[in-house]
Amino acid sequence: MPTTRLPAVAGSFYPAEPQALRDEIARCFALARPALPDPSGRPPKLLVVPHAGTVYSGPVAASAYATLAAAARHGRIRRVVLLGPAHRVPVRGLAAPAAGITAFDSPLGAVPLDTAALARLDDLPQVERSNLAHAQEHSLEVQLPFLQQVLGHDFALVPLVVGDARPAEVAEVLERLWGGDETLVLISSDLSHYLRYDDARRCDEATVERLLAQDGTLEPDEACGARALNGALRVARHHGLRPRLLDLRNSGDTAGDRRRVVGYAALAFDAPPDPEPARADNAAADVDHALGAAAFAVARNAIAQALGEPPIAEPPHPALDTPLACFVSLHSADGDLRGCVGRLDTEQTLREALRANALAAAFHDSRFPPLAADEWPGLRVEVSLLSPLQPLPARDEAEALAAMRPGTDGLVLSWRHHRAVLLPQVWDQLPTPGAFLEALKHKAGLRSHFWADDLRLERFEVRYFEGRA
Repeated sequence: MPTTRLPAVAGSFYPAEPQALRDEIARCFALARPALPDPSGRPPKLLVVPHAGTVYSGPVAASAYATLAAAARHGRIRRVVLLGPAHRVPVRGLAAPAAGITAFDSPLGAVPLDTAALARLDDLPQVERSNLAHAQEHSLEVQLPFLQQVLGHDFALVPLVVGDARPAEVAEVLERLWGGDETLVLISSDLSHYLRYDDARRCDEATVERLLAQDGTLEPDEACGARALNGALRVARHHGLRPRLLDLRNSGDTAGDRRRVVGYAALAFDAPPDPEPARADNAAADVDHALGAAAFAVARNAIAQALGEPPIAEPPHPALDTPLACFVSLHSADGDLRGCVGRLDTEQTLREALRANALAAAFHDSRFPPLAADEWPGLRVEVSLLSPLQPLPARDEAEALAAMRPGTDGLVLSWRHHRAVLLPQVWDQLPTPGAFLEALKHKAGLRSHFWADDLRLERFEVRYFEGRA
């Protein structure tokens, strides 16, 4: 049984002879757009790169890969998580190579796979093992020579072909593989296809604006890697990544006919600055991954007990017995909202609030019937832990919209007896401040254009943790 995936498009998308390929990659870097490094000196955490033949999209791809040069010199990147769209074989969810495949070959040598990282995905129902999905797929293969040129041979690859996957499914995979500075996430995607040059430029500029706004509602006709991009943008927002455009061109700018062009963009998503040391007496400082595991277990077990399902271990954490506001959201196996209940006050301990909100979301959310036992398999439980409320001062709606931070702020609206809350996760569906504020007003029972001098807005941030029941 073969253990190496062989090149499928060498000689067509890029040169098959090693020296010719090195020369071609060097030509691409010579035509790349120079970009300023991130002031922190850290490499980008996530890159968006195109995947056409090197003669067409190579210079744009090189604009992205050039940002890795300093990190490569210090050997900081040791793993590359590479996602690209399925072009040849239908895929439901994401496809990893079969367990027996240990390397992807290229004319510049074999790239080892991080088989341990791939094995950590085997329990996820949206991830399948399929050599067929990878055999002829060019969206991943064309990235290998660039990676080898920049990173040498000191990195391992986690290749995933993305098919009909929901953003939450892609995000769950990326969260498992996220790691630290040693892990680079690459999303392979072209933009518009086969428009006239001027039409393509307008379309692609609009798509890039949405990428920079971290709008995770892209469609495949805007970017063929939309399914991967939408999930990656969700994770980028969660981790506070800062996007920047490195290059935007199309095949009419590089080597093609301007009557029918394909769009290409290179973007970097930089990690946020390291936070200031947290005070030990600040309960919000306990919102970490250990607390996430503990909070999830408490919420999950409250519902399990009510349904007669077996509990899981509840890790101890001191913050569970301190006051902390929280919400509990439930999503069906298909990703649809199944209940969401929370409180902004901190009259209860977090443990008490988690149990109460979990039971209310499962059985007393008036928008849904009570949760049934046959819905338990595949149910997703999401716990959101809230920071203290902070005023969002605004004299009018324009000031409010300008002050809102998409992807970061949850908002509370209060006006007389009207009150409503939207969690930051709602930015996934409503990526612009105008749409977010309009939905908040609607939830409060107010008209979309309503404003009053005594209307009050407060904002908060969340750390959220989710898992399958």
